[in-house]
Amino acid sequence: METKEFKIESAKSRIDWIGKKVTGAHNGTIEVKEGSFTLNDGRITEGKVIIDMSSIMILDVTDAATNTQFAGHLASDDFFSIEKFPEASFEIVSVNAISGNQYHFEGNLTIKGITHAAAFDATVESSAATLNLVGKLIVDRTKYGIKFRSGNFFRDLGDTLIYNDFELDVNVTANLKN
Repeated sequence: METKEFKIESAKSRIDWIGKKVTGAHNGTIEVKEGSFTLNDGRITEGKVIIDMSSIMILDVTDAATNTQFAGHLASDDFFSIEKFPEASFEIVSVNAISGNQYHFEGNLTIKGITHAAAFDATVESSAATLNLVGKLIVDRTKYGIKFRSGNFFRDLGDTLIYNDFELDVNVTANLKN
């Protein structure tokens, strides 16, 4: 059995996020801080991705003052408590082949120091020296204590309701460790 270790290259990796509400959606990016994958006989068997929560950017709000206010709100205890919890992570527990280069990943997602099982499907392309993983993870924010304007916890929100699920479009590149 051949084992290879790959280290995530932060500069070539990114996560796009989308949060939806009754009246529309917001989107942005967040940076991958670090991480790694272990491949045994060409298949991922282990891995961990660490996300830099302080890097969250909002792309659809173009007014600078509004963008700064919104970013501050996402950093606050209403959302991600970034000062207390500067990192989030996903640690792979199991990987199952679907077909070709499509895989089903199960693991532990930690946000705000709270860990829950999470799963997603992804495409994995690998060569002798590089690995690229692309997938979409849907996260129920209320599992991580993010209840702001959630219909599960507050009544009569009308058009101020924010949906519980948000999307993370993950595109991670890793290089073979020397």
